[in-house]
Amino acid sequence: MIEELLTDVFSSTFKRQLVESVYYSQAWKNLITGLYGYTLIPLTVTNSIGQITGMLPLCYLRSSLRGPRLVALPFSDHCPLLAEDDDSANNLIDQAVWLAQQNGVRYLELRTGVNDVLKNRTDFVESNLYACWTTPLDADPGVIWSRLQKSAQGKVRKSRRLGVRIRFTQRREDMLDYYRLHLRTRSKKHGMPAQPQRFFLELWDSFAASGNLQLLLADYEGTTIAGSILIASGTVARFLYGASDERFLHLAPNNLIKWEAIDWCCKNGYQTLAHGRTARDNKGLMQFNHNWAAIEKPLPYYYYPRMAGLAATSESSARYHLLTSCWKRLPLHVAGPLGGYLYKHLG
Repeated sequence: MIEELLTDVFSSTFKRQLVESVYYSQAWKNLITGLYGYTLIPLTVTNSIGQITGMLPLCYLRSSLRGPRLVALPFSDHCPLLAEDDDSANNLIDQAVWLAQQNGVRYLELRTGVNDVLKNRTDFVESNLYACWTTPLDADPGVIWSRLQKSAQGKVRKSRRLGVRIRFTQRREDMLDYYRLHLRTRSKKHGMPAQPQRFFLELWDSFAASGNLQLLLADYEGTTIAGSILIASGTVARFLYGASDERFLHLAPNNLIKWEAIDWCCKNGYQTLAHGRTARDNKGLMQFNHNWAAIEKPLPYYYYPRMAGLAATSESSARYHLLTSCWKRLPLHVAGPLGGYLYKHLG
């Protein structure tokens, strides 16, 4: 595997970043390239004695709907540019720009987060639509509980009192229950296409056997009303996806799931819980993450030669509202297969 080779010649800093980024795992790269047909292009830089001093994996996306693009990486919130020094970083970026020019892509998108080298390059455009949130953990879940906002604590207690129960499922078929919730949430609440059902089954197959995937489902009176997918890598656990049935939101199932995940992470030795990418325009979700003792960090993306694509579209824009309002009108039996077909074009 590529990361096995790289960790033999990378410094300890690189090793830690590789191990703790699920998006750089071979399992994740195999999943998105195999399912969606993207071409993986791993860029590297070496020094005079053959040691790797930088790495940037890119995906080449061919699309008859949106044109060719280069993205690091599709459907991945944060893909840091791994480089020992500025020269290595600029070398990697120059390689990526050359590939973009040679392939005539509409744009090159680097989802690196804060990066001083990219920020200082005049040929790239910086987009600051997103933030990321992380909660530092402790071996004692009670320490984290004491740091939560009172509103979050209250909703956890309320959810338990009203009879919501959380289960960490070990069955692959339960991923189909999650997919049904995910399809409804993406289509009816967010007005966006959802991943195909096959994606979630292959996600389970790629990560569950190793214990790195946890599927949390919230049940109420025999009905599954909410769910989240947690992926662990190194010392970091990450919320990858979450969904819920809006008819049961008054029971606060998402709050109880969040707390049960924190409790599990603390007891299993994880040091950080990543809550994922949040659009800054989404004030409700920004406040929700703040309530969970989470630290906000900027998550800029960088574009060459122009800012374009779905990840560069503000949720407050007229275009975004038009697209989402139209999608919300689709019946689920249409939105499901149509979204599954379109999804590979959105990366």
